[in-house]
Amino acid sequence: MLEVGRIIKPHGLRGDVIVALSTNRSERLAAGSVLNDGQLTVTRAAPHQHRWIVTFEGVDTLDAAEALRGTLLLAEPLADADALWVHELIGATVIDATGVARGVVESVQANPASDLLVLDTGPLVPLRFVVEQRDGEVVVDVPEGLFDT
Repeated sequence: MLEVGRIIKPHGLRGDVIVALSTNRSERLAAGSVLNDGQLTVTRAAPHQHRWIVTFEGVDTLDAAEALRGTLLLAEPLADADALWVHELIGATVIDATGVARGVVESVQANPASDLLVLDTGPLVPLRFVVEQRDGEVVVDVPEGLFDT
């Protein structure tokens, strides 16, 4: 399950809540979306001041909404063959275009131009150079000199 947001607080008296999304995929709050292993089903959602007002099935009082305050919202990953998931990159061996292992991914660092794979051997590899991800390996095609020390 992947984090998609967090319930911040109740909104109004009828069970609505304010949700801060931690994803850019707002369709995660579309009517009928199922979150938290089926515990919460979205019936309505609308953007509101950089957050969302969300109504969940069966949550129709202020007390019920208050009980959800701080709840982390989780969902199954979307089926997207081109998606790279950070939790799958960590620990993967980076292989360059010539087949040489260049290190293991320790973390993924946010960067405005392109997030970076942080390797245990020192180099930072922009995600835009990832060609393929397969069982425990990430294949990259980087410009000449990136791995030179």
